[in-house]
Amino acid sequence: MKYRKLGNSELNVSEISLGSWLTYGVGVERDQAAACVKRAFELGINFIDTANAYGRGAAESFLGDVLAQRPRSSYVLATKVYFPMSANDQGLSRAQILKQIDASLDRLRVDYVDLYQCHRYDTATPIDETMVALSDVVRQGKVRYIGFSEWTSRQIEGAFAVEGTERFVSSQPQYSLLWRQPEEQIIPLCAAKRISQIVWSPLAQGVLSGKYQANAKPPAASRATSATMGHFIQSWLRPKLLEGVDALKPLAKEAGCTLAQFSLAWVLREPNVASAIVGASRPEQLEENVLASGLVIDPHLYRRAEAIVADLTRGR
Repeated sequence: MKYRKLGNSELNVSEISLGSWLTYGVGVERDQAAACVKRAFELGINFIDTANAYGRGAAESFLGDVLAQRPRSSYVLATKVYFPMSANDQGLSRAQILKQIDASLDRLRVDYVDLYQCHRYDTATPIDETMVALSDVVRQGKVRYIGFSEWTSRQIEGAFAVEGTERFVSSQPQYSLLWRQPEEQIIPLCAAKRISQIVWSPLAQGVLSGKYQANAKPPAASRATSATMGHFIQSWLRPKLLEGVDALKPLAKEAGCTLAQFSLAWVLREPNVASAIVGASRPEQLEENVLASGLVIDPHLYRRAEAIVADLTRGR
């Protein structure tokens, strides 16, 4: 496993990190989920990403249980705040940030998180209020660094304009061979401001593993067939898109790796990316994915892959 510095911080994170959206505490049976976390550490993953909204606290509670016996200094822990936790609890107001960080720390059974991320931008709260509140939880020792997910360039600039507050060190956008929007504005801006990307869905919900075939039923026990995890992948399961993904397989073979490894290595070719977050329901998936770290692939193969998928679009 290779490691990269996370933005303008002292954190070194594994190039492949373990996420918990849709999986832990919700869609994956507990013993299997615990086996995935255990295997992740064995494979050199040191970066765990979650959010208070994942299962309305269930993912954080699960991680609090399985991480309790590990030295706190042995892993980098990130969580998020914004999405509803109840009918009255949502957003990035001062009151919510102070309330939700304490609730997250209780569920995670830790005194601090390494990274606290704004899960989305809160248009109902002045950015000054949000940034001051985030800075206060850093100064209280409950959070080491702050980040955001899916903010626009204007919103990022607005946060940096608030004087006397902590600065973001990370951005968490969706980014993959099939979803390259961050390259237009977010990555250049973040690189200039010493903010790293920790990207979600680098395998497009598993589509870039190559397991889904056009005009065929999804494999049994896959994410697409799961009642709890399968909703978000449906927009990717378009025949034309899956045919394009299938056309990538010979390139991966030429590179001497699996399509999942090729796709993760493509994400990691971007210097501004510190880590690619993967979700795993089985330890074997992690064993495959971590081999993308440090993988050297001919850039010409990447360019051919980009050309193949350039005109593919997901559904609604």
